[in-house]
Amino acid sequence: MKKITLFVLLIFAIFHSSCKSDYEKNPAEEELMLAEKTIHASIGWAKNKDINLLYSVIANDSSFLEVHPGGRVVNGFKEFSKAEEFWMDPGFRAVRYEIRDLKITISPSGDAAWWFCILDDINEWKGEPANWENTRWTGVLEKREGKWIIVQQHFSFAER
Repeated sequence: MKKITLFVLLIFAIFHSSCKSDYEKNPAEEELMLAEKTIHASIGWAKNKDINLLYSVIANDSSFLEVHPGGRVVNGFKEFSKAEEFWMDPGFRAVRYEIRDLKITISPSGDAAWWFCILDDINEWKGEPANWENTRWTGVLEKREGKWIIVQQHFSFAER
């Protein structure tokens, strides 16, 4: 009986340690998934005009930086939030977005990440198309209080 009990405990210990090893391998994947969710939220919020979602995924301080096609630079959350008047206007309607070729890299320390992708952001302004198509989108995320936050992003169009 002792041999059977010992055998069962050994099997349980092996099973438990193998499960633990699998779990320990997944935090990096989990972090990538959480970072990706943040990136999607920063565009996807517009469909339902969930401004609180947007503000929850960007740096709400002076460190936020955004560069638009054509060179317009937005410095800080205060300046960024001025666009709320446009986004929340009934004349603005988010139709859909698509992110392609998303590549996220998390720093070895795990507190910063950067990404690159191609974005199609399809919208309407007063019934007319207001789209950014085949837009190169890069950015930097920082882990703050256990959550990924966008601190910098840059949008550009390829010259043809």
